[in-house]
Amino acid sequence: MGTQQAGDAFLRNLDGLRGHTVASRPSWLGELRGAALGRFTRLGFPTTRQEEWRFTDLSRMLSIRFEPACGGASDGLASEAWALVHALPGPRVVLVDGHFRADLSVTAAGRGIVVDSLCRVLRDSPGLLAPHLAHYAPWREHPFVALNTGLATEGVFVQLAAGAVQEEPVHLVHLWTAAGKARVAHPRALILAEPNSRAAIVESYWGSHGSVSLTNAVTEIVVGRGAVLEHAKLQEEGDEAFHMATVQVHQQSRSSFTSHVVFLGGSLARNEINIRLEGRRCRCTLNGLYWARGRQHMDLRTRIDHAQPACASEELYKGILDERARGVFNGKIYVHRAAQQTDAKQTNRALVLSDQARVNTKPQLEIFADDVRCTHGATVGQIEPEAMFYLRSRGIAERRARQLLIWAFANDVVGRIGLAPLRTAVEQLLTAGDGLSVGPVAGRLP
Repeated sequence: MGTQQAGDAFLRNLDGLRGHTVASRPSWLGELRGAALGRFTRLGFPTTRQEEWRFTDLSRMLSIRFEPACGGASDGLASEAWALVHALPGPRVVLVDGHFRADLSVTAAGRGIVVDSLCRVLRDSPGLLAPHLAHYAPWREHPFVALNTGLATEGVFVQLAAGAVQEEPVHLVHLWTAAGKARVAHPRALILAEPNSRAAIVESYWGSHGSVSLTNAVTEIVVGRGAVLEHAKLQEEGDEAFHMATVQVHQQSRSSFTSHVVFLGGSLARNEINIRLEGRRCRCTLNGLYWARGRQHMDLRTRIDHAQPACASEELYKGILDERARGVFNGKIYVHRAAQQTDAKQTNRALVLSDQARVNTKPQLEIFADDVRCTHGATVGQIEPEAMFYLRSRGIAERRARQLLIWAFANDVVGRIGLAPLRTAVEQLLTAGDGLSVGPVAGRLP
């Protein structure tokens, strides 16, 4: 079945999904949902004939008849998920099978911060959301964002008051449990960091192996004037999971935004981060790592719009591919005519461990200003024979030497994660089982 036919089958199931959205009140929300679903119907699902989707075929995902997710029990969830939940002691919102779990969440209100279920905020304080919800993520141009806007099943709302400093990280937890049916959820997150506030946000996605699921997530982030926000996303869903996500960030003057993305799970996963630097002297840093094995397909995309002068951006994305895995990286830096004195740097590197693994990388610069300093580069290669020889000549076994070199490649990104509990969790995931079993020296290699 081709992508178009599969998409038609998915659309025929759309009416069955409509009844499972969150409430469409107040009236502006109902109108928004209707407009987004109408736009989605006109856009249709992307195909490999479109340049932005040329290397990512959705036909298998769209051939599956997904049912709306129903809230599941928390029994049997990955121990790694709970370890990270307990390691991050701050506020958290937990969604299990797409539904808010008050008994597992630690919400917050007052003292400069609000952390709660999006549905509860819609019910109690819709005025907080009306000026922001769906005002940033491009639902008119992106079919999956439109689908999420029309069918959001649940979500998270985080608001930091002006000048507030949140010492403990805020954790947004998404958990899939084992189930016999294919399920879909459309989680939405809205994060508002008011001027001069400071916080760290962690989004983590976990799933059971063998369970078929589709996560279609949208996160909208506004970083106010002078605010400092660190955002991390860890995706370790099951081997039959599909993950489609868009993170849309708008930065105001003198703000700082740092992103860490680690993708390890899923059968097919695509993550898009779009940054718009809307004020002068903004700074953003994007760090990303994906590791694909078996027949996994990972597609990571970034776009940084330098819209105002004197802004800086730095980007480092790395991928590790083994067996028959496929990887895609597309990173674009767009410098608008008004964005003089832009300083932008983009680096993408991929390590291919198998003759059958493939990666497609496309770094892009579009510059319409003349007083800029912009660089970009991409490399794809295998383990360096000289490095392997160096380790072997010092008595290190071949398998161990290979593990150490892979870990050194990955740790260049992992070591940049500022939150120690999250960094430890990623290190443990990377070094577990038959992967990078580098033992007690993991994370401390030179």
